[in-house]
Amino acid sequence: MANKNRSSPSSATPKLMEASGFSLMNEDLLRNILSRLPAISFASAATVSKTWNAACCHILSRPKLSSAISLKPLPLVALQEVFDKVMSEPIRPHFAIASVGPGFEIKDVLQFVKWIDGNIDEVPVNTGIVLTVGFVPGLKVDVIPLLRQRKAPQGSMIDKFVLDIKSYTSSMSGCTSPQAIIMIGDGSVDQKPILEKLDYAMSMETIIVGDERGQFVYRSSDVSRNVGTNKKHSPDAVALVFARDRNKARGIGNIEFHFALSKGVSAIGPRLKAASVRVQDSYTVTWLTARREGQQEILDGQQMLEDIDNEMENNMDCVDLYIGVTRRRNCSVGSDKPKMMTTLALHGVEGGDSEYLYVDGVGIRTGDYFQFYHSDPKTALSSSRNVSSTLRKLKLDWDSKSSLSKSTIINAVDKKEAFGGFIFSCLGRGESFFGQLNVDSSPFLDNFPRVPVAGTFCGGEIGRGCTSLTANGDEGGSARCHLHVYSTVYLVMSYTPPEH
Repeated sequence: MANKNRSSPSSATPKLMEASGFSLMNEDLLRNILSRLPAISFASAATVSKTWNAACCHILSRPKLSSAISLKPLPLVALQEVFDKVMSEPIRPHFAIASVGPGFEIKDVLQFVKWIDGNIDEVPVNTGIVLTVGFVPGLKVDVIPLLRQRKAPQGSMIDKFVLDIKSYTSSMSGCTSPQAIIMIGDGSVDQKPILEKLDYAMSMETIIVGDERGQFVYRSSDVSRNVGTNKKHSPDAVALVFARDRNKARGIGNIEFHFALSKGVSAIGPRLKAASVRVQDSYTVTWLTARREGQQEILDGQQMLEDIDNEMENNMDCVDLYIGVTRRRNCSVGSDKPKMMTTLALHGVEGGDSEYLYVDGVGIRTGDYFQFYHSDPKTALSSSRNVSSTLRKLKLDWDSKSSLSKSTIINAVDKKEAFGGFIFSCLGRGESFFGQLNVDSSPFLDNFPRVPVAGTFCGGEIGRGCTSLTANGDEGGSARCHLHVYSTVYLVMSYTPPEH
């Protein structure tokens, strides 16, 4: 009979393990072993001792993005596959985003979950999942929803949404504008007034990207914001907020976000002025007539569309048509002083007859100026190439600044570099639009070939950021446009190590 005071190898405590051969390993060897562990085993190893925890912290001192895709038809099998892939290496997820087919039900799996409706080549619509997890030391990340009470005015709910973002950011970083927001809007809700108030309230440095028309579920660390605990509310939009951590630990570098836009529409025809505007209460369609700028003749929908068709040499049926409305509106949040803002709002053209032009959405007023736009693969291809060029220049700029700041040869670990990215692309783009594959992914992959990137097709692309990386500028010139069509929006995340 074995001595009952003797411990078996399987019951050895962490302290006994450390007192054995593990404690005799040098620091480099220990880090080498720990760095090969999958995420869950790595998390357990970090609790073994202070020495192991310090080694684990050193391994994960830099930010990391991990992304994987599965096209398995069974949701649970696909979810397990992508989970195993993204967690196959050390990572401590601060956020998770899943873009999945509508056949999935994973409401309680992730902190932030989104699904889209759409086809990817020949893949059945109900299959497929892209899972992305991110570790971003030096930042605080949380989900903040726009919860709408059924009888409350939308304006007050939008104000609360914006103020919630500012309040969270202030509590984490000491300033009221976050570094970046990934936003998903409910497809049945007009997102234009939401983006206008966010644009008004946030600093120019805050980047906002996402999908205007999605379906989503989410989980916030603040349980009062979760719909499951708030039956009287329904979410109109959700924001994944990235704020600086004012209590960032020493030895942690800086994460930055970079924005680029490839547009895919071109203006056509003269500038027009809305002469009359009608909105049916039961529909989100606007009926309007217009005048040419400087003229008195009132044009109906049929006249306007015939003019555009003539300009396009009878090829109007081959494109999607929009009007871009220049809106000058006073904007404010809460008790702030109203400020005049000029924005470009794009509305899809539904048709026209001998009375009116019919466009989707609301918010157009008599006297607003507008111009027609059409989907244009040549413009999109040229713009995509410009994005690739600007990203290349950005990368070269990082390398040149590193060279100037170092008196010796640059260590690859010490220079600024991209560690991840997101791409939000219009459902209408792709091989059928361009006549070739991988146009929208190439600007990122060509410049950052070994950097993880995740993407999704959108029913309207949210893109607000520094225009220095915006290919060919915004659609409306001086007017600010943050809800795009036939575009691709790029979010690049970079990391600068701390100075030694």
